[in-house]
Amino acid sequence: MRTGLLLVAASVLLLVGLSARAEVPATLKIGVINDMNGPFADQSGKGSVVAAQMAAEDFAAERQAPFEVEILAADHQNKADIGSQIVREWVDREGVAAVADSVNSAVGLAINQVMRERHRTFIATNVGTSDLTGKACAPTTVQWTMDTWALGNAAARALMEKGGNTWFFIAFDYALGAALERDATQVLTSLGGKVLGSVRHPLGTTDFSSYLIQAQSSGAKVVALADTGSDLVNGVKQASEFGLTKHQMLAGMFTQIVDVDSIGLKDAQGLLVTEAFYWDLNDKTRAFSHRFAERFGGRVPTANQAGVYSSVLAYLHAVKAANTIEGEKVIAEMRRAPIEDALFGTVTVRPDGRAVHAMYGFRVKTPEQSKGRWDYYELISTIPPAQAFRPMDQGGCPLVH
Repeated sequence: MRTGLLLVAASVLLLVGLSARAEVPATLKIGVINDMNGPFADQSGKGSVVAAQMAAEDFAAERQAPFEVEILAADHQNKADIGSQIVREWVDREGVAAVADSVNSAVGLAINQVMRERHRTFIATNVGTSDLTGKACAPTTVQWTMDTWALGNAAARALMEKGGNTWFFIAFDYALGAALERDATQVLTSLGGKVLGSVRHPLGTTDFSSYLIQAQSSGAKVVALADTGSDLVNGVKQASEFGLTKHQMLAGMFTQIVDVDSIGLKDAQGLLVTEAFYWDLNDKTRAFSHRFAERFGGRVPTANQAGVYSSVLAYLHAVKAANTIEGEKVIAEMRRAPIEDALFGTVTVRPDGRAVHAMYGFRVKTPEQSKGRWDYYELISTIPPAQAFRPMDQGGCPLVH
């Protein structure tokens, strides 16, 4: 009897401890983790930290902000073990309530598990793999900005309309490349297209010559680069040098504006890209981008960095409304009603954790069309939210009933 009473007492104390830990602290800590010095540093990197700080400041400027916000930052070096270790220490030792960005799919999947186990929120702003709202979905995770299904879907539809019904993939040899190729292939074949071949390359590839030769000899109408960052930059530059775009269409399946800036319009012109955000879309995106540029050396925000701002701000509002940092309850609050966002428009968070909003197809301008640096995109299509992301019942998320 006494042993039973002791066990009950211990359980009550444990529950009280967990409840206390989930209370909103006077200073709420959010960790921004990404690639600060590698191939994704321009897309996310320090710019994502600036974006998160802007979100924290804008939240604090609102009337009656109930807590202060501190932004931490770390470089995961594109290694899942390093990323998950940093996040464990953040949560367990620093009391971090949420982790944002990630940018690398393999790292993101590892962080997703850590945050699920600790009942804290993963704001997976720039994790490309659609598995995060599929088989790996978690009640503590929201996936913002884009995913491989959305990118592949938009690219396949846009290129099929232009007669690009046969494809050859040059893809990353890791989680992101595999997911991009898989998801684009699914949409392409559903529309009557065909994949004629593919080749994988390691992260950090500088010489694409052998891959481009295979792409040219395949006879495919579309050469799809299922990679991003500095690898994409190198691939597009070398494709231009090879003269590939004279006879084949080139699609950058995960291209952001800093990539086009690095490539240059001479080599990037005509490249077809899919984005969730472009700084020059409307008055609101321009206003935010000018604020960001003032703080970040004149550089406009990428879709990744804009996504960090919007998702962190939405998270802070959800914490305030739910009055807890328990991840499951915060995500439930984010799902409760559509979010009216200045940068992404109306955003709806689904039960699988996918934040749904419009996506856009762009063609990179010629040097003659551009009015100056960052004036790089011509809008060719808008994909409405209902069509932009994978149907919820097709992802295999166990949270969807």
